[in-house]
Amino acid sequence: MQTFYQFLMTYRGKLKPDDESRLAEWAFLDHLFPKYSTSYQEISDYLEWNSPFSTALVVFDALWEKYENQ
Repeated sequence: MQTFYQFLMTYRGKLKPDDESRLAEWAFLDHLFPKYSTSYQEISDYLEWNSPFSTALVVFDALWEKYENQ
């Protein structure tokens, strides 16, 4: 199973950035992001303390659902 970070990286590089690609770009540049985690709670807690923009947690929840359903 791939990590959430690996899944998130598939959203990088959009020509017209949206919130999902913004979160992916931020995670890529954040060297402390839990890159090897598959734990919702660990990543959610990290984002609560280090949220890059106001809707990041909402975006994360939506992406997590897609990640679980893949």
